[in-house]
Amino acid sequence: MEVTHIEHIGIAVKHIDEAIKFYEGVLGLKCYATEEVRSQKTKTAFFMVGQTKIELLESLEPQSAIDRFIDAKGEGVHHIAFSVNNLKDSLKEAETKGVQLIDKDPRPGAENMNIAFIHPKSTKGVLIEFCEKKEQTL
Repeated sequence: MEVTHIEHIGIAVKHIDEAIKFYEGVLGLKCYATEEVRSQKTKTAFFMVGQTKIELLESLEPQSAIDRFIDAKGEGVHHIAFSVNNLKDSLKEAETKGVQLIDKDPRPGAENMNIAFIHPKSTKGVLIEFCEKKEQTL
């Protein structure tokens, strides 16, 4: 498995517009993109901090993964995403090493990425996401 960098840190929020105001108004960051990811039932907002992104996540539907997270733990850090080369192979390798996968196959995520999550039971309590940019087709 080749992890190339931290792709982003995901932060669960109840109200994305209010959170954007904090990150822009207090921290001086600029939200460069927002996106609804219907397959994940979330709305996202992205900020660059050096080479790493911050991804705000707001639930679009009751009982989505983000909604359940906020109900259980409150707003805050939801996951750390690592960019990997060859997502499918990385998942297979992790599974052969005894890692519990949430996603055995990649699925679509924000920013033209394929994503997959690893269960926090295998990572000492941290939800980890693997990301890989989707192949561009001409």
